[in-house]
Formats: sequence, C-alpha cells, structure tokens
Amino acid sequence: MRTICLGAAIAALLFAASAWAQPAPATAPAAPYVMPSTQVWDMASDSGEMYRIFVSAPVGGEPPRGGYPVLYVLDGNAYFGAFAQARWVQEYLPVGKAIVVGVGYPGDKAWDVRRMNDYTAQLREPPPPETRAYAKYQSGARKPFLDFMTGKLRAEIAQRYAVNPDRQSLFGHSFGGLFALYALYERPQAFQAIVAASPSMEWNAQSILDDERAFSDKMAAGKVGQTSRLLLIAGDRDTAGDPESVRLLADRLERLSGRGLRVRLQRYPNETHASVPGQSVNDVLRFAFEQR
Repeated sequence: MRTICLGAAIAALLFAASAWAQPAPATAPAAPYVMPSTQVWDMASDSGEMYRIFVSAPVGGEPPRGGYPVLYVLDGNAYFGAFAQARWVQEYLPVGKAIVVGVGYPGDKAWDVRRMNDYTAQLREPPPPETRAYAKYQSGARKPFLDFMTGKLRAEIAQRYAVNPDRQSLFGHSFGGLFALYALYERPQAFQAIVAASPSMEWNAQSILDDERAFSDKMAAGKVGQTSRLLLIAGDRDTAGDPESVRLLADRLERLSGRGLRVRLQRYPNETHASVPGQSVNDVLRFAFEQR
C-alpha cells in the first residue's frame, strides 16, 4: 500500500511539473492606447511630399467666438503627444478650448531625415566642416514647406474645424526652432505667435543670421508692420543648441520692440537639448493661446 501511495504521489508531482512547464495559453495582444479627442491622417503637399497630420481638438460644445485658436507643432511624431495631453486636460483652465496640430511624417519613428530638407536652408558650398556628414541628405526646401504650412494645410484644418484665422501659432524645436525663426523672418504676419525652442542657429555656418539681418533691416525701415510675437526657449545645459546664442538673439531682436516686435526669452536651468520640449509644453500653450 505504501508503495502504491508513494508511486501515486510521484506521478502527481511529475504531472504537476509537466503542466507547470507548458507554455501559458496565448492571449490576444493588448490594443494600443489611443489618446482621446485626437485624429490622424496623411496628406500630400502640392509637390507630392507626404505628411502625417495629428490633431487634438475639443469634442462637442460650441467653439469660442471667432473660432478655436490653433497651435502647429513641428516634429509631430515626437512632440504631438505631450502637447495634446496638456491641451486635453487643461481644456477649461488655464489653456482653454483650442486646437493642437502636429505636423510629422508617415511611420513610427520620432524623427524623419526629411526634416532636414523641410526645416533648413540649402547647405553652403562647400559644406561647412560640421555639416559635411549631412551633405548626402537633401536640404533647402524650407520655403515650399512654409507654403504648405500656411497654405494647403491651414486650409484643410479650417475646413475640418471651426478655427480663428487670426490666432494661428507655431512651435518648433532644434531644426524645427530654426525653421520657426525662418518663418518669422520670411513671413512676419503668417502666425500670431511663434516659439523657437533650442533653435540650431550654429547650423550651416550660422546661415540663419543672413535671414535675421534682412528681417531686421526691413523692420528698422518700417517695411514690415505687424509681426508675430516671439518666444525664444533655451536650456542652460543644452550642448546641441547654444543657449548663449539664443540669449544674444533675444537681445538683438528686443531692439526692434519700438517697431512692434515682441520678444520673450524663457530659460530652463536644468534642461538639455532633448528635455527642453517636454519642460516647455505648458509655457508654450499659454504663450500661444493667451489673448492679446
């Protein structure tokens, strides 16, 4: 009897061990998280370049008088989520009802090499030493991209949502910040407010300074009129975008305040190039959507 019982116990243990060793039944993969109050679609520019458009907008209710203000966020794949979440949870206070539009590229990567072409001027010839490794990529399409941003894309957003055409703002970081400065210099009235965060002003042997000088000369001569408000953002621990260059830019442009240019400088003592955008979200939303 003892032998029988011992054998039964051993068999039970072997069965339990065998069952434990079997893989767990397959379960359905978890569904990806979709942020509420958002939409995504792809659209082409007039030149056939494809962009991914992310939108965070209020759902239901009446739009504010005159329509919703709009903030366009460059590098939408990387930064739209942070701005959309902040807009969504602060829809009543302090941000208010507004729309955030992220402009990115098809795919799941945070950044696409196409941004160099869309956000920068043509590389100088011969390319400066620090840009030679990038000469194999396209550059110099910033004007067509600005045409898309202020033309076809803006018209599409206005068709889908009740927007205020006089309250359109732009945010860009790094190369995007460089493009934001270009947008100010090239079309000062295109946006009510512009935010240039950690702009890569050293890029291409500081070619953006040529645009700045031309803009400043027009402002000083009274040939610009009303212009965008500008928020410059820098992280003091940023080694990719020189915070001192941003501070000096703020000082230079502040001299044009008598001509109507309003410039604000926001510095983050503990932030690096990569952490500046996340730190800046609430400051950017308030700057973009504040009534003036």
